[in-house]
Amino acid sequence: MGGAISFEKVRAVAGEAVAGSYESARVSLEKRGLAGERAAVYLVLDRSGSMRPFYRDGTVQRLAERVLALSAHLDDDGVVPVVFFSTGVDGVAELSLERHEGRIEELHASLGHMGRTNYHLAMEAVLTHIADSAPEGPAFVVFQTDGGPTSRAAAERVLCEAAGLPVFWQFIGFGDPEDRQFSFLRRLDELPVPERRVVDNAGFFAAGLVPGEMSDRELYDRLTAEFPQWLAAARAAGVLRDGR
Repeated sequence: MGGAISFEKVRAVAGEAVAGSYESARVSLEKRGLAGERAAVYLVLDRSGSMRPFYRDGTVQRLAERVLALSAHLDDDGVVPVVFFSTGVDGVAELSLERHEGRIEELHASLGHMGRTNYHLAMEAVLTHIADSAPEGPAFVVFQTDGGPTSRAAAERVLCEAAGLPVFWQFIGFGDPEDRQFSFLRRLDELPVPERRVVDNAGFFAAGLVPGEMSDRELYDRLTAEFPQWLAAARAAGVLRDGR
């Protein structure tokens, strides 16, 4: 079973750059035993003030296009819901195969002030969108940030409560992997099971000081590293039922 959307369609509709990323994603998915898996893909983007350079130089746009290419393997609608957050939820929009070029810069420019970093509000917005859209399969959420949240307790609470839902959170940090700012994300990744949550429903990796230089192959290998274990654990715990 191949991608939900064919390579030919991705190339015809989205262009060569996204099609090239689609092929790299295919290799990583096959390596992880994920070929044929289906999931609704979401993207959450940090708009705190320190993120400004990453929007300006196109790094966030490129990440979004690579997530879009991954989604074409996992979901057949060619659309990735995007949640922008800072102090609150700055906006909710969509990225699609038909409309992706310059889309992130366009949306970012329309959303105004860049504030602080509140993970939990963005996470709740994703959960609301999932509840409203009722996807047939699980949700795979790529959550990008460049620092720890203003309210750590709230972020931890939402993650633990969401562990009983068919939602996997893959956090990606823009910045130095050794920086203390990512200590909280490592803690989220390691919250104990079953004491704090039903299953381990999150992964984390730091993409470095220049995340745009990470190759497609490495990015997809890291994005998909913990998803297979979550799928198995979620099915065993009844979080993800047969047919989903």
